[in-house]
Amino acid sequence: MTKIKIAPSILSGDFANMGKTVEDVQKWGGDYIHFDVMDGVYVPNLTFGMPMCRAIRKHTDLPIDAHLMIVEPEKYVEQFCDSGADIVTFHPEASKDVAGTLAKIKAKGKRCGLVLNPDKEVELILPYLDQVDMIVLMGVFPGFGGQKFIPSVLNKIERVAMLIQASGRAIELEVDGGVTEQNAAEMREKGVTVLVGGSSVFRSPDPEATIEALRG
Repeated sequence: MTKIKIAPSILSGDFANMGKTVEDVQKWGGDYIHFDVMDGVYVPNLTFGMPMCRAIRKHTDLPIDAHLMIVEPEKYVEQFCDSGADIVTFHPEASKDVAGTLAKIKAKGKRCGLVLNPDKEVELILPYLDQVDMIVLMGVFPGFGGQKFIPSVLNKIERVAMLIQASGRAIELEVDGGVTEQNAAEMREKGVTVLVGGSSVFRSPDPEATIEALRG
């Protein structure tokens, strides 16, 4: 059975002390550092950019999982790769050249992926299954942390997991948004391999125990 990976989202961490935040994630047993990039255009919020990615890279050996919630990600993916991101994912509808953007990430020797919002159809990613290393399904609408998981996404998880299995490729299936100790088991059963935990991890009285509970 595939070990479930946990990617704590530092969007819920201590903005005044991000070095310690990523060090804590590693100490608690996290597998990835989930790094949410928002541009205030694709989503109504602003967060991190390349300088923050470079800064936290010095504080952890864990892979940085950069989720770009930005318009025209093709303009920036190479810079995020050069800044220390190991996995770069983006929303296909925000790009003018999805295949070319994925190829740019791959050319940097990094893993690439696509992200689907709750209202986007799985068909949007089908042409790129032979390119991606990760598919991310949003459990909430992107832009803010702390939202509740949208239950209808469970059906999408199951469908994407079947598509991945049929592809024969080692594609990770990540769920981002609304993941808690109470609903993680159902997501794992549907075929998720990576769970993003934000407030569920950082607001926990015992983050290490929470990460293990999410992992199952």
